[in-house]
Amino acid sequence: MEEKLSIDPKDAQDNKLLGILAYFNLLFLVPYFAAKESPFAQFHANQGCVLCIVEIATMILIRVFAYIPIIGWLIAILLYLLSIVFVVFAILGIINAAKGEVKELPIIGKYRILK
Repeated sequence: MEEKLSIDPKDAQDNKLLGILAYFNLLFLVPYFAAKESPFAQFHANQGCVLCIVEIATMILIRVFAYIPIIGWLIAILLYLLSIVFVVFAILGIINAAKGEVKELPIIGKYRILK
């Protein structure tokens, strides 16, 4: 589902760099705090926050399953391979921010954590 947020082109132009930074793990905090008045930066900060949380949860699960012989190792390997998808999501978010667009990330983009 595409985000229906209407963004001022000047806002998008002025905050592209902050939008891009949002997809580098914990750097989503930079646009969140630095551009509270920018809907564009806040949208990308939220997308980056959701992506960061999913990445951290996956890393924790990988660590947990890595200690379980055989079946746990297989699950850990599958989760590790899944984490490659998060890199693709981050690249998609960076591309969208660089274009000045507000498109939700696939699957996880519909969630709102930051207000």
